[in-house]
Amino acid sequence: MRSIGEMARDSGLGVSALRFYDRAGVLVPAWVDPVSAYRWYEPEQLEEARLLARLRRAGMPLTDVRLTLAGWSGADTDLVRNLLKAHLRRLEQGLSDARSEFSALRALLDHRENVMTSLSIATVRLSVAAPELAAALDTVRFAVSTDPELPMLGGVLFDMEGESLHAVATDRYRMAVARAAVAGHDGSRVQVIVPAPLADAMRALLGGEGPVRLTVDGDRVALEAGDGQAAGPCLGHDFPDYRRLLPAAGGRRAVVEVADFRKALETGPVRTGEAGERDLSLLRAEDGGTVTLCADGDDDPNRVAVDREFLLDALAAGARDRLILEFGSPTAPIAIRRPDDEDTFSVLMPVRLED
Repeated sequence: MRSIGEMARDSGLGVSALRFYDRAGVLVPAWVDPVSAYRWYEPEQLEEARLLARLRRAGMPLTDVRLTLAGWSGADTDLVRNLLKAHLRRLEQGLSDARSEFSALRALLDHRENVMTSLSIATVRLSVAAPELAAALDTVRFAVSTDPELPMLGGVLFDMEGESLHAVATDRYRMAVARAAVAGHDGSRVQVIVPAPLADAMRALLGGEGPVRLTVDGDRVALEAGDGQAAGPCLGHDFPDYRRLLPAAGGRRAVVEVADFRKALETGPVRTGEAGERDLSLLRAEDGGTVTLCADGDDDPNRVAVDREFLLDALAAGARDRLILEFGSPTAPIAIRRPDDEDTFSVLMPVRLED
């Protein structure tokens, strides 16, 4: 008999995936320990598991996977061959449709006028308290993207309007927003993307208590603090309209003690990712304003799966002993807010659990 861990190692399916396929009736273990509920598999089930892994990597729907597995060992292979051909036709048609849609989108982009104000040719000079700007950068830095395919997300957006500077960063899976008050700005909206290395150099200058001077001159941005200066070119891209990505108000709120919640995340139940995937924490907001960590086998439809390391990063960036977790639907982003500052928060995208 093979343990579930051995099956996961040798088949290419993660432990959580094997549990899912057991519950779905696709690959049922030969024996389940009635006391520990631990799953055991016959040696010949390894080939079936490897086949299942190939079919799922190819994106075959679960209903067709069941039929393929059922017909695989039979003498008549017509059913399996027809299922494989049908799925390949669907993939080819889907790729053709996707290419057509992307060609249309590229044409729209080629002819669309850029109405965003992400780079301003005017010179802007303003002052901001060093501790406020430092706190804003500390809050959002963890969410800066490192994906070379998306260079416009590889920095911190400085969104200046009125008496506020909003620092924003996102890597698609998480977003962080923080506000600092500014003085000396004429009120018009100006946006620049400060590359991550320059943002880090700016943060290194923000050790004092007094005001610092921020200057935007065309495609360059500079920060002066005392005798020090950090300056360089902005990223020559447009940042996405982050205001459209903000979670809707009115979700269920739960207050967490950060130290206790971190410990629970680090030591509590987790859904272990397959090869190349990250570990997930399954959360459920309770009626009493608390958060429960669900076990991997918990099928509650209201549970929300999030990347555990991303959530731990967001808790650290929140820089408070207590934080508010705001939940919408299981497919809606989770907001992590400070009780004393509604303008500073981070957002985590949930991870889809269903196959």
